[in-house]
Amino acid sequence: MKEMKARTLISSLLSASLIMAAAACSDDAPKSSPYEWGNEGSVKTCDHILFNADGSENENGTVIGNGDQEFVFTGNQTLKKGVYELKGWVYVGAGATLTIEPGTVIRGDKETQASLIIEPGGKLYAEGTATEPIVFTSEQPKGQRKPGDWGGLVICGKARNNQGVLNQQIEGGPRTKHGGTDDSDNSGVLRYVRVEFAGYPFQKNKEINGVTFGSVGSGTTVDHVQVSYCNDDSYEWFGGSVNCRYLVAYNGWDDEFDTDNGFSGKVQFCLSIRDPRIADTSQSNGFESDNCADGALTEPFTSAVFSNVTFIGPLGRDANFTNDASYINGGSYNPNNGSALGKFQAAMQIRRSSRLNCFNSVAVGYPIGLIIDGEKGGTVESAKNGQIGLQNVWFAGMGITGSDANKVYEDVLYDARNKAVIDANQESYSSTFFKAQSGNRVMPDIASLLLSDPRHIGVSYLPTASSPLLNAASFTNPLLASWFEQVSYIGAFGTSDNWLDGWTNFDPQNTDY
Repeated sequence: MKEMKARTLISSLLSASLIMAAAACSDDAPKSSPYEWGNEGSVKTCDHILFNADGSENENGTVIGNGDQEFVFTGNQTLKKGVYELKGWVYVGAGATLTIEPGTVIRGDKETQASLIIEPGGKLYAEGTATEPIVFTSEQPKGQRKPGDWGGLVICGKARNNQGVLNQQIEGGPRTKHGGTDDSDNSGVLRYVRVEFAGYPFQKNKEINGVTFGSVGSGTTVDHVQVSYCNDDSYEWFGGSVNCRYLVAYNGWDDEFDTDNGFSGKVQFCLSIRDPRIADTSQSNGFESDNCADGALTEPFTSAVFSNVTFIGPLGRDANFTNDASYINGGSYNPNNGSALGKFQAAMQIRRSSRLNCFNSVAVGYPIGLIIDGEKGGTVESAKNGQIGLQNVWFAGMGITGSDANKVYEDVLYDARNKAVIDANQESYSSTFFKAQSGNRVMPDIASLLLSDPRHIGVSYLPTASSPLLNAASFTNPLLASWFEQVSYIGAFGTSDNWLDGWTNFDPQNTDY
């Protein structure tokens, strides 16, 4: 009897030990947290961002968003390195933080016009590396990708614009309103990131840009970003003060670097390369810059400062280029999604009271070099008053140096407001202005720049050792006194293009994702 009791006691003690050990192991194991749901009007919110393909909850899922057309993420989550599908318009709401690990690939769903939208007060930490960039791209198989296969990347903040606090809805369709009073606002980090085949037209001629910045503040870090084959502008800034370095715009549809509504940031080292068979119905430009749509003299003015930009226009790709529909047909990249094709226009169009500035840059092969457009607002007056700075800018191989109005391809003195030629025997005010600025040059042919194509992209963009661009820069203008890296060369590169190494891709059509 005593022996049986002893055995029972030992058995009980062993069972208790096993239960305690199991509990301890359970405490050490990662716990799954429940999904907390809510609503903002008719839109569902959740503190988790990953789901299964059918929209069911899964912390280890590979679908970003629950599949609804609009979904608001309210939590703090890190996407581990991997391949994900983005569905619908996924908002990172105020107070939420989304972190994306290096090497991650996010493929946008075409059916739901997938887009990632960072709202004011939300944060995105997308910090890739030169060897492991973060890629936002099409979900289509290689060989079948087109501009507009998904929506795009939108980042909004609380810096100033000239339309008021939370008074401007971001372009492209999403609900988000942006703007505030904090020019040092921080929306996170965008570094070593590629955005490919974005710009889905949710309505005719209403597309989301590749990367859109709405009132993003200078506390945000943006560098080493490439936008390729976007169905609208590659980059567009609406107000804000964010500074950016090392941007690539490749084979876009509309404009390359579009600045509006009081954008006042600083941007350095940009490469723009165009596909000569793709241009927008609105006329495609390198820079397109407005203060606001009606040209009002509203503060803060669009006064961004760019330096060290290289623009390669259509004539820089093909000497046989013609600026008409017989040539500009979209080629193999025409998405046939309703986006209308048009013409190429200018390397730089400054209009509607913008006070854009550009230094130490080179543009080649556009039909027009510069348009200081006086149709609306006070852009011409600002130029005459010294409030627009274009210095140490070189044009080569342009059709004409300047024009005074949108869609006017003649270098004559022109009244843009009344749409009439003032004097056909005088060159445009835009030409006169450009040639009068310190360090500017107009060169008749591109070959004189002595450029090369070391990456075999199909276009010459890099100065050779004998190029006249190499020692032509100047940083004496007060607008360049801070933040800018002072280099000796004009354009995005000296004799090395090593800032492109590892993370860029000039053939995303044939990349396995």
